[in-house]
Amino acid sequence: MSNIVRLSRINFRHLLVLRQLLEEQSVTQAATRLCLSPSAVSKILSQLRDCLDDELFYRQGNQLLPTAKAKRLGPVISAMLREMDNLFTEEGFRPEGFQGRMNLALRESSFELLAGAIASVQQQAPGMKLAVHAKESTGFQSLCEGRVDLLVLPHDLGQPPTGRNELIWERLAEDEMCCLMRAGHPLATKKLTLDAYLSFAHVGILDADLQQPFFEQSLAQLSRRRVLAMEVADFGAAASLCRHTDLLFTCSALWASMAAQASGMVVKPLPFAYGKVGYSMVHHQSGSRDPALQWLKATLLSGFKQSISLG
Repeated sequence: MSNIVRLSRINFRHLLVLRQLLEEQSVTQAATRLCLSPSAVSKILSQLRDCLDDELFYRQGNQLLPTAKAKRLGPVISAMLREMDNLFTEEGFRPEGFQGRMNLALRESSFELLAGAIASVQQQAPGMKLAVHAKESTGFQSLCEGRVDLLVLPHDLGQPPTGRNELIWERLAEDEMCCLMRAGHPLATKKLTLDAYLSFAHVGILDADLQQPFFEQSLAQLSRRRVLAMEVADFGAAASLCRHTDLLFTCSALWASMAAQASGMVVKPLPFAYGKVGYSMVHHQSGSRDPALQWLKATLLSGFKQSISLG
């Protein structure tokens, strides 16, 4: 079958169904979102498999997992549907009239910094269903596959976190690193020197997407290294551990000043030079012309800055 014949057999509904299956990974849930019956969605999936000469999804338990080809098609289809939607949108984006779903991924600890901004999104766009995913389970690959629209994360500003050129980074705020410890820690009332900082064990943060932090590289250049006694997935979990042990936690100063988990703990500046850090929003280049995504980014940025100023 020629490519032209295959394309002639794919219509707008096919694209909608494929996008929803990529998001929901469930025939039943995709059918509910599209106001179709599960059998209708299954029939369209069968047609897509025939037209594209690929299984597209395979079943694992109760989930439909996408094949490599389906993953590649995700951002392309999302971009096509956004462009088609723009053709029928004569006015500028109106958040109060928007009906749809946006997928946001961030660390659990970042949620506290963005809670006010997310509340503003809900108030201004009550028809926007904002699904907030954990960064630990949805990283850069989810952006590339179209399963996540926007990712928010802290990282080193001067260090390219990823070699993916299709991802666009936009800065929310600059920040600095600090050392967090419990109020009764032996170093709590003393000046934090480099020798003192390295004399205690530390808790680190796991992240498969990001490279080694600049402050770790700065220590390596001094021929020094930390002893990591434990690694966890989130700032909040690390702070909780420090509250009950003599472990030290090197983290975002902005987070430490605003987070409930860090309340009552001692915050000290790091005793050595390191690169700049901050928070950024990351999205796939296919969303650059999506008015809903652009509005969401602007609203989160405004709300984030307001939270910082109030904090």
